[in-house]
Amino acid sequence: MLLIMTDDVGFGASSTFGGAIPTPAFDELAKVGARYNQFNTTALCSPTRASLLTGRNPHMVGMGEVTNNSTSYPGYTSIIPKSAATVAELLRDGGYATAMFGKGHITPDWEQSPVGPFDRWPTGLGFDYFYGFLNADADQFVPAMVRNTTPVDPGTGRTDYILDKDLADEAIGWIDQKTSLAPDKPFFAYYAPGSAHTPHQAPKEWLDQFRGKFDGGWDKLRADTFARQKKMGVIPADAKLTPGPDGIPAWESLNADQKRLYARHMEAYAATLAFADHQIGRVIQHLKDIGQFDNTLVIYIQGDNGASAEGTLDGLMYEQSLLGRKPESMAYKLANIDKIGTRDLYAHMPAPWAWAMNSPFQWYKQVASHFGGTRNGLVMSWPGHIEQGQTIRSQYHFVADIMPTILDAAKITPPAEFAGVKQQRIDGVSMAYTFTQPKAPSHRTEQVFEMLMNFGLYKDGWFAGTTPARFAWETGKVVNIPADDRKWELYNVAKDFSESNDLAAKEPQKLAEMQSAFWKVAADNQILPIHNSIAGFGMEGRPSLSEGRTEFVYRSRVRRVGLNTAPPIVNRSFTIEADITVPANGGTGAIVAQGGKYSGYSFAMVNGRLIFGHNAVPPRISVVRAAESLSPGKHHVVVNFQYDGGGIGKGGTATILSDGKQVAQGRIEETMPRWLSHTEGFDIGADTTSPVLPDYQSPAEFPGDISQVKINLK
Repeated sequence: MLLIMTDDVGFGASSTFGGAIPTPAFDELAKVGARYNQFNTTALCSPTRASLLTGRNPHMVGMGEVTNNSTSYPGYTSIIPKSAATVAELLRDGGYATAMFGKGHITPDWEQSPVGPFDRWPTGLGFDYFYGFLNADADQFVPAMVRNTTPVDPGTGRTDYILDKDLADEAIGWIDQKTSLAPDKPFFAYYAPGSAHTPHQAPKEWLDQFRGKFDGGWDKLRADTFARQKKMGVIPADAKLTPGPDGIPAWESLNADQKRLYARHMEAYAATLAFADHQIGRVIQHLKDIGQFDNTLVIYIQGDNGASAEGTLDGLMYEQSLLGRKPESMAYKLANIDKIGTRDLYAHMPAPWAWAMNSPFQWYKQVASHFGGTRNGLVMSWPGHIEQGQTIRSQYHFVADIMPTILDAAKITPPAEFAGVKQQRIDGVSMAYTFTQPKAPSHRTEQVFEMLMNFGLYKDGWFAGTTPARFAWETGKVVNIPADDRKWELYNVAKDFSESNDLAAKEPQKLAEMQSAFWKVAADNQILPIHNSIAGFGMEGRPSLSEGRTEFVYRSRVRRVGLNTAPPIVNRSFTIEADITVPANGGTGAIVAQGGKYSGYSFAMVNGRLIFGHNAVPPRISVVRAAESLSPGKHHVVVNFQYDGGGIGKGGTATILSDGKQVAQGRIEETMPRWLSHTEGFDIGADTTSPVLPDYQSPAEFPGDISQVKINLK
């Protein structure tokens, strides 16, 4: 079995569902399998992935939000309970070899360190083998990767590396090893490349393919997609194209520079998705080459939610700029336009492109109350078992339904007890009946949704949901409207495929019935209390290995310590002291570093001279450098950072001392306001993956001895 899930891809993005981005592997699979046009996800990464693997509604396994924003309420802890065994665990118990490649994003933040625990890492959730990344995204050229539970940096120091190709190579290699050594043992491979989540990056030849393809703008792209969708029959003939949110400008209202910049962003997104599909195609072709395709159930889900509008209206050269930074200037964006899609940026497209690619639906990622956030294209293929052809499956289904579908195909009955733990109910409904009955009535008649205070209920062909109270690009905005006072909309989606006709005013009795049903189902699914985790509500008591500590002592080198375990130096003064031995030739290397080339800080030695710097997202990088080199031998070196205060993300003064003598002092103009890099970790004695500062290159192993590092927070 091969389960594939891409990232942040709207219903109308791929060519398979009428989009402008060619996805031939997806297309070919649809020709020999079944295409589903009413398949739904959760509107955000971690909840979809947890629901996919456990067969439960996301809040029932503690994943009501992304792991980065978990809170103390039961439905939002990000802790998948032992009472919800994953599909990988059950398949492995049933005799399958299991492996996962790519994005995890279901491991609690505070457990992502070298000391674990590892039972909620992929290898603890049923996968014999894991090669991928634990958090939300990864640099395609220099990713922070994990092999099983060991950090690895396959792209560091290389110019010929790109992640999506590496993942395909790994998957092909694992399949070959399994089929060579245990040919009679069935396998389950979960392939989740993380594309086309930010950063939007692709090889140059793929970027070049899309030059000029989107110069017509997002309004035209959305209209053209809608026309193709109708012509292809992937949406009903009577479906209507919904209007965009008020915050999205018309393409023709933009000036020439804006059009040129925004089109370039869309080219990068398209190249990223097309290249990811090409690599997926290599894995599928390999199954054909070794004679395993006809014997393999392939499930290809195009996106874990709708396309993302988190890139602001102008687009972002660095996704990290969302974290409370000052907006990037248009002059800076235009000066770096040719770097979009390359290893030099961590770019995210402007929000209106996401709206265009979610055609014909309203809204986008983060919005669980509308199909633009939750409707994703799905294709399943299994020769001899799934009736192939152009018949569209229009049964209403949810991501939790994939697990029971897989278990049905494997003829495995979910146990009442697993590994000594009584199992909670499985919320998913098997889709296996659709394999041979394309027109059968849906076996799912109800599904509840909630994400970031956007919520709703599907029931018997109707959908009632709340009107979003903020735009997706308004990161951190506090929604002060209580959940029970939110405005609601009502749609008869059995007749109105795209949610184009709000019937709330005309059908008040039906709306009241749906609202009442929602609150009952929400209570039964650990959705209450509905709260704003982005604003910090409910985060009291969140586990942390660093919370409350003011002193951190390290007596040996460490690698890739997670954000939630590293010293929390953001928005405060601190001191770093280190006892080091400098070799005879001086040298270059990091003493302490956290983050990478898109944000972080570093205390290092460069050609024998001490430096301290803070990277507050390029080009906002400040570095203080000593004028003279350290002599060979033992030294006690210190950097004292005195934060300005008066708010978040402010600057400060850095003073560097060696053996009690001041050797440098200077300004750090800005610091990161919310958190440092969530993709790269904290290191002692190195700066792994990518360098925080341009003064050196990773892995920046310190060339001498480090006997102790002490960090004190003030």
